[in-house]
Amino acid sequence: MASKSKLEFVLCIVVSLLLVSSAQTCSNYTFSSNTVFSSCSDLPYLQAHLHWNYISSTKRIQIAYRATQTSDGWIAWGINPTGTGMVGSQAIVALRHSKGSMTAYTTAITGYSPSMNPGTLSFPVSNISAEYSHNEMKIFAVIGPLSNGTVVNHVWQSGTSVSNDIPQMHSTSGTNVQSFGKLDFQSG
Repeated sequence: MASKSKLEFVLCIVVSLLLVSSAQTCSNYTFSSNTVFSSCSDLPYLQAHLHWNYISSTKRIQIAYRATQTSDGWIAWGINPTGTGMVGSQAIVALRHSKGSMTAYTTAITGYSPSMNPGTLSFPVSNISAEYSHNEMKIFAVIGPLSNGTVVNHVWQSGTSVSNDIPQMHSTSGTNVQSFGKLDFQSG
């Protein structure tokens, strides 16, 4: 009888782990606003996910970027219209403001020690917002139209500290330097 109880216990643990891991994918994620995204990608690094709707009539993209993060860290997602990797990226950053609320803004990544201060991007961005829940930070925005079409080089990042409402340097090794790729908003 003890071995049957032990087997049931192990099965319960395995099923629980499968349910938890499957809940972290993008395809079955439900946003608090009940917004539905037609496309998504579980990004390979930094426990991050990108959701989007490509609106062909306006050539704009409604995005939601979410990543596992503590409430005192920061996340960012961006497009590099001139190359691959971080330098040259046009990013949207989210963090918890010193007044307690979540904030998101745009910033251009012009070098390896960017200011991370708010600034304008080379393409339109509107409806920017951020939220924090269930150990995840989320960025919402509408981008575009993009001058280079729907295929983009994108980057994503996270860091563990914020000072005076400015994200501080992220790790410069491991998955933090691997978080970039190519994405087609139209075909997925």
